[in-house]
Amino acid sequence: MTSPTTRPATGSATDAATDATSGSTTDATSGSTTASTSGLATGAVRFGDLRGYLDALEALGDLTHVRRTVSADLEAAAISRLSCERQSPAPLFENVEGVAPGFRLLGAPAALSAAPGKPLARVALSVGLPASATAADLVEHLAGTRLATPVPPRLVPQEDAPCKQNVLLGDEATLDRFPVPRVHEFDGGPYANTWGIIVARTPDGRWTNWSIARIMLIDGKHMTGLVIPAQHIGMIWQEWAERGEPMPYALVQGGDPAIPFVGGVPLPPGVDEAGYIGALHGEPVDVVRCETVDLEVPAGAEIVIEGHLSVGRDAREGPFGEFAGYASTETSMQPVYTVEAITHRDDPIWPLVAEGRPVDEFHTVTGVGQAAEVLAELRAAGLPVTTAWSPLRAASHWMVVTVPQDWRERLPGVDSAELTHRIGKVLSESHSGRATAATFVLDDDIDPADDTDLLWALATRIHPLDRAEPWYGFVHPLLNCYTHEERAAQSGPIVFHDGLLPAPDGSHLPHSSFAQAYPEPIRRRVLEHWSE
Repeated sequence: MTSPTTRPATGSATDAATDATSGSTTDATSGSTTASTSGLATGAVRFGDLRGYLDALEALGDLTHVRRTVSADLEAAAISRLSCERQSPAPLFENVEGVAPGFRLLGAPAALSAAPGKPLARVALSVGLPASATAADLVEHLAGTRLATPVPPRLVPQEDAPCKQNVLLGDEATLDRFPVPRVHEFDGGPYANTWGIIVARTPDGRWTNWSIARIMLIDGKHMTGLVIPAQHIGMIWQEWAERGEPMPYALVQGGDPAIPFVGGVPLPPGVDEAGYIGALHGEPVDVVRCETVDLEVPAGAEIVIEGHLSVGRDAREGPFGEFAGYASTETSMQPVYTVEAITHRDDPIWPLVAEGRPVDEFHTVTGVGQAAEVLAELRAAGLPVTTAWSPLRAASHWMVVTVPQDWRERLPGVDSAELTHRIGKVLSESHSGRATAATFVLDDDIDPADDTDLLWALATRIHPLDRAEPWYGFVHPLLNCYTHEERAAQSGPIVFHDGLLPAPDGSHLPHSSFAQAYPEPIRRRVLEHWSE
């Protein structure tokens, strides 16, 4: 037996929140910050760890402390699921049955916020924006970061890394001591990863990937999870498998909230998420060396699990209730993660995502990330695009692209069918573009993040049969709208719908809305007397 090594704590949650903003002054209620770090967006704030982020949620009234004893077997996930469906504050479970006092679970870490008027607060705060940021703000911020110079991570000594406060090796390195949650009644087992990142590196060291993929608990020393060839974890694992060597990995729970968020963003292969997060914040992510594998992990992490991923597909994984919102019966053979070391903070917090019908973290994170990539790719192709958005309640199956009113002047001689075709050509050749089944091209008089606006536009501008172009090729195997055969083959159509209005000729009336159907003096008078 190897006794755990305890290292001293390096500061309180409040200290971490203050230090992470490099001396900035934060009003977490409004999301405003006077940041001294030049790389941060105006009004932005950076959290170096999960605890500073929770302090900000607390100040927003968007965190609830669940102090009664709660089971990690379905009960914590059920509360987290209901909090998503009711858009309630994120639940922090402080007394989890069957684990040591102080070991905690956090539900709904990046779901829609309960803060009035700030539905995207958790998402915005995660990526360094004020709590009041809009959908367009988020997508612009992430798309703009793709053009910024990456900021490589900064290696810190082990004594400065909170994740090294407790080091478990040998027989002590077992997941049996942690509150690993069972998420849905029909799942194949407890799921050790729903919101953590897997750190993996190619054998030649050219690419270090931080990504999210589901991982199911087998026992205290073994896990298995989806390793899909088209995803980054699958690409890197394949290189190790071809060498006949198990892949070193580290599974990271908690830390800077930007880390799992960016882990869910579909960045291009070969792009290091650590450098992207550094560019997002304008300063490097602090990392520390692992105990048993040649990898570096975020120093502010709550829990780090280290080991190797087997060469073969040796264990049956699943089923698991995925982002489309349906119970699954599918299983598959997947590689096995062996647990060789665990390090963790004092009183560690294990994040939990109760994935299912929208809106939860898959939709707020992967959907927003895909929209940002789509926007970046279309602009790089020289196409006039106002914004892109994956409607949250469409479960990441749809994408909306809006174009400015003057797009015809910018593209002389191009009609709406040709513009939609050009958008389809770009996105049909990109991973992000092929990750959604249907893309709708609309004028930017529509806010695609406003479900009322969007539903009206789709109903009145999308032809029931015509003005749509399919592009055949790879499709995401977890998109529920495809047939079983298409999902198994990972091949099928994605469709681009031309919903653009005809060229103005004086015959088209404005919206029959308060904003557009009445002159400004009338609107002003109505508003002045509205309380009467």
